[in-house]
Amino acid sequence: MADPITKPKRPPQTRTGLTDTGVKKAADKSARTRAREFALQALYQHLVGRNEADSIDAFTRDLVGFHKADSAHYDALLHGCIEGAATLDAGITPLLDRPMAEISPVEHAVLWIGAYEFTHCLDVPWRVVINECIELAKAFGGTDGHKYVNGVLNKMAPSLRAAEVAADKSR
Repeated sequence: MADPITKPKRPPQTRTGLTDTGVKKAADKSARTRAREFALQALYQHLVGRNEADSIDAFTRDLVGFHKADSAHYDALLHGCIEGAATLDAGITPLLDRPMAEISPVEHAVLWIGAYEFTHCLDVPWRVVINECIELAKAFGGTDGHKYVNGVLNKMAPSLRAAEVAADKSR
């Protein structure tokens, strides 16, 4: 009679709040982080598909997990970025090392979110804006897109949040 096949025991799992790729687990994300993720996806639809904000909004609100997002922050990001696209691009373009047309739509949308939050969401510290945008670029963008986003937003922060950045750097 053959020996019964036994499965090797797996080591106990540890809960670090990160997936094996280093991204935060969905359960550990804040409502604002979720709002940024949904806004990024919606802005991507606008940039790539040239869809109208209202149809994108209706589609995005039906996605799984949207009820856990900060819908007011999502609304501000989606509509604010689309309505202020020309102004946001005017602030971003001088900081780029290439034409905006050569920037991936994901990084473009992440830069819009960062620039919008620097300007309109003064309750969010500048370092948090940069960190959240880096995490978005890591999760949704190309291989090194997060490094590019980090560089551009770090150049942008002193002009849009001068006092906050100066106070932070003096510590």
